[in-house]
Amino acid sequence: MHLRVGTSGWSYKEWKGSFYPDDLPQSKFLTFYAGRFGAVEVNNTFYRLPKREMLEGWNEQTPADFRFVLKASRRITHNAKLDESGFDALDYFVETSGALGERRGPLLFQTPPYLKKDVQVLDAFLDRLPGEVRAAFEFRSTSWFDDEVFERLRASNAALVIADTGNEEKDPPFVATADWGYLRLRREAYAEGQLEEWVERVRGAEWGEAHTFFKHEDEGTGPRLAARFERLFRGAEDGT
Repeated sequence: MHLRVGTSGWSYKEWKGSFYPDDLPQSKFLTFYAGRFGAVEVNNTFYRLPKREMLEGWNEQTPADFRFVLKASRRITHNAKLDESGFDALDYFVETSGALGERRGPLLFQTPPYLKKDVQVLDAFLDRLPGEVRAAFEFRSTSWFDDEVFERLRASNAALVIADTGNEEKDPPFVATADWGYLRLRREAYAEGQLEEWVERVRGAEWGEAHTFFKHEDEGTGPRLAARFERLFRGAEDGT
């Protein structure tokens, strides 16, 4: 399994001293980050559709095997609620994300809690996505967590995002719907043994590739948790 671990974003001045060197200019943050992690989840594309020039600039600062996971605009997921009224924005988002080339990772579609299960809408949305796009869906209404939805995702090799917020009643089940996985581990701290449990779950999923992202917070624990998760995974992989 190819594991890609990272955090939700990288451009945080608050991480100076805890992750970034104190004297590192912000313009060098991405290069520094990409030298330590294999992927990043970009959340600012939720608020503003990306421009091709910006993505091309990111390419120049990162190695070829680095991956950017872009979060879809709220115009697609929250305003249009995945329906056809947001397809123009979806088309733009998909096409523009192609500027990343081989550095484009999965595209993340995070739906609002008030958006309830609608298989017809999901089917039309999946049909609109080009076949080469890997889509990850983070449904935040529990109404989506059933076999009918899981089978629709499997038919498109789309991943159900497995999120861990600490709310067991609302968090999704650990269900693989694609030959690759996507996890968002959102707690700001993990007790002894908890990360080890997540590592074992990932290894047991038999994915070809897994993306795992930790939450941004000002204290800079996200990078530390991401680095520890990767060490644990590599150690388990090596049998140590």
